[in-house]
Amino acid sequence: MQAPVIRVVVVDDHALHRDGTRQILQAHPDLQVVGDADSGEVALALVNQLRPDVVLLDIRLPGMNGIEVTRRLTRDHPEVRVLMVSAYDEDEYVRGAMEAGAAGYLRKTVPGKELVQAVRAVAGGASVLQSGLTARLLISSRQPERSAADLTERELSVLGLLAAGLHNREVAARLGISTRTVDRHCDKIYAKLGVSSRTEAVVRAISAKLLIVADER
Repeated sequence: MQAPVIRVVVVDDHALHRDGTRQILQAHPDLQVVGDADSGEVALALVNQLRPDVVLLDIRLPGMNGIEVTRRLTRDHPEVRVLMVSAYDEDEYVRGAMEAGAAGYLRKTVPGKELVQAVRAVAGGASVLQSGLTARLLISSRQPERSAADLTERELSVLGLLAAGLHNREVAARLGISTRTVDRHCDKIYAKLGVSSRTEAVVRAISAKLLIVADER
């Protein structure tokens, strides 16, 4: 059975990067770049028109920056997944993007193969942080942690599978429950941990020692 085509919009103010990203993605039959933009304002208009599955977004753009674009996209188009791809990986940028609702954050130096994998992952509902960024977020975290006792055994099981990168439907299949039930568990996990995204939940859980962080190269 052929995989569904993932529709992508690429947003970057450098034409060379937009063209290079297009070439990398278009080499795969399940990925289609349906549009590109050189500013946040143009990106918002394109998403309204094209309704892509994934937006690849730079953080530094003329006019509206990538974090504000992410905030508006996740508010107005919650079904669209935002994957930040930036030359800048300072903690304030990464945390700001994730808090705004981005599904992932990669450096522009990421190999093409990993970029393709990340696009597929976020399109399927997973969250992606490039190696090294998760640990840095833990170190820089200043938010109060919630108690491990707040999470039920089933919620911990769901959280562990989310941390492993499984999509909600895969979590449902693994646990023998419906996808809707997984969604409800996720909502409760986010509320109990005081976060608003899968990646934030995983980072907070590792920080609180509810999960063990895997080796990061």
